[in-house]
Amino acid sequence: MGVAIAATAAMAADISGAGATFPYPIYAKWAATYKGSSGVGLNYQSIGSGGGIAQIKAKTVTFGASDAPMTKAQLDQFGLAQFPTVIGGVVPVVNLRGVAAGQLVLDGATLADIYAGKIARWDDPAIKKLNPGVNLPGQAIAVVHRSDGSGTTFIFTTFLSRVSASWKGSVGAATSVDWPVGIGAKGNEGVAGNVAQTAGSIGYVEYAYAKQNHLTYAKMINKAGKTVSPTVDAFRAAAANADWVGAANNGFFIILVDQPGDASWPITATTYILVYKQPADPAATAEVLKFFKWAYANGGQLALGLDYVPLPDVAVKAIEASWHNIQGSGM
Repeated sequence: MGVAIAATAAMAADISGAGATFPYPIYAKWAATYKGSSGVGLNYQSIGSGGGIAQIKAKTVTFGASDAPMTKAQLDQFGLAQFPTVIGGVVPVVNLRGVAAGQLVLDGATLADIYAGKIARWDDPAIKKLNPGVNLPGQAIAVVHRSDGSGTTFIFTTFLSRVSASWKGSVGAATSVDWPVGIGAKGNEGVAGNVAQTAGSIGYVEYAYAKQNHLTYAKMINKAGKTVSPTVDAFRAAAANADWVGAANNGFFIILVDQPGDASWPITATTYILVYKQPADPAATAEVLKFFKWAYANGGQLALGLDYVPLPDVAVKAIEASWHNIQGSGM
């Protein structure tokens, strides 16, 4: 009898969430560590931001996860609260024989023209001009993009829209866009796998996926005209201007792409959690908040180990203060 009760309690305590693939590596790491100390598990489906938003709206999970922040009006419409968890970077990754990680340099305008199909070969003059010392093959570029509703796509296309007027006018920024060229793959996992297997390809993934899959990342020229590598320091530099306290009044809606500063990585973003302000199961939502409170306090080194940037203390304080608006939070 006692065993059955214990098992039921453990099952009831597990947290259910779904959404963004961008933060999946760190959520998985946090979950394993948290379960060891608390006994509470996390069932997180890495299905893309569009799926996460759909599932929280349908109330099939306790929290949704998205890299594309919802606006204050959208949050109010659905009775949702939103808060960020970590900062990371989206990086272009390529599969080019003889080209090592960090050897290729791209700028935003060239990246936009590649994804628009205007630049179709690796030895195009625009790419050669940025890479005078690199032996670029006369090979067709195989463009890989997300096929699912994706916050990583929202981040990437928001950046392209900031740096290319033609991209903004013809394609724009959204979790799903009408891609001019290329082949689709599901999740950061799918894009990483596709690029790894396809000679001459280019894709975009969260940096942890580039590292875990040993993909060749490109350096980028940022808003300040400086060539930068995707590093924790570069992601942190891009986030340095964020007004977290001010953002608290706006559902923490913050866009970190194309930020000023010599050291800033140009495609930086934060990723978000969505919960109901008046949840059907307040105790389950309280467990979600307890998990992320633990992660803010104890998960920083784990995040850094996967090249995510922990949120600054000022952001964490503003986020935890905002939880007072969630019924049953106990905060």
